[in-house]
Amino acid sequence: SQQQLNVTSFGATGMALITFEAFSGMWINAFIISLLCKAWFKKKTLNSNEKILLLLGCSRFGYLSISWVYSFFSLFYPNYLSVHSIIQLAEGTQLFFNGSNLWVSACLCVFYCIKIANFRNSFFIYLKVKIDRIVPWLLLGSVLFSLLIGILVYDISDKLHCNKSTSQGNSWEVKYRTDEHYFLVYFIIGLLFVTSFTAVIFSPLLLLFSLWRHKRNMQTNSMKDLSVDAHIRAMKSILSFLVMYNINFASFFVTTVYSVEGLHPIMFLLYVVLFAFPGVHSLILIFSNSKLENTMLRILLLMKCK
Repeated sequence: SQQQLNVTSFGATGMALITFEAFSGMWINAFIISLLCKAWFKKKTLNSNEKILLLLGCSRFGYLSISWVYSFFSLFYPNYLSVHSIIQLAEGTQLFFNGSNLWVSACLCVFYCIKIANFRNSFFIYLKVKIDRIVPWLLLGSVLFSLLIGILVYDISDKLHCNKSTSQGNSWEVKYRTDEHYFLVYFIIGLLFVTSFTAVIFSPLLLLFSLWRHKRNMQTNSMKDLSVDAHIRAMKSILSFLVMYNINFASFFVTTVYSVEGLHPIMFLLYVVLFAFPGVHSLILIFSNSKLENTMLRILLLMKCK
């Protein structure tokens, strides 16, 4: 029908936009990974900020890769995804990378907050002194927790597939079991967003309060204060992430609602927003880091000359 034709054409257009965003985001994060790995090979070590950026780039590259493959097959070859264990593996892997992306991003915000903010609280001073030792454990915990959630979603999706394929009961019973499994999946994904969002929302608030106290205690306003500049740079980075995080969360929530109703055109519009988030924020992180920014500008200049 004409309506189906319009949906298909919009799906192809949406897939083209998603492909552009996914490959752009993968290139941006691959640039971060390659540059940090080169620095790691030369120096034999990385500072805490570089460790976070390296793991963040890896998680975003993996998330964009698996999400693009999943979207491509969902649109053009849906029968391949109906094979038992493939769709469960894809969903579990996608959630693992997405969870790592969200939590490592939250770790980056917390790291900026602890490094730059100034408070006299003994616990905060302890964190400030020990933050470089705490960061590897935070990253390891983020990866392990994401892996655990990915395994849980794989198990839930596997049970959901079995209920649909083997249940001989009435349709109401099958629908109840399906809704129950979907509720568990959405609850786990919501837990991902809420926990990371809590860290992201408190980091700029603490930085803002620290900046206010610092400016109030300044004895002279004529001299350029490096601490104020550091606060402002960190605030810009965290607030940019907070804005995009809210847009990403709203898009994910609406996509979840429409996925139940099957309104594919709306879903692809929102997928365009979801695919833009990892690449755009990584690009902001590059331009907030002078070393990454200078290297990228040199590469772009060489490409332009060639």
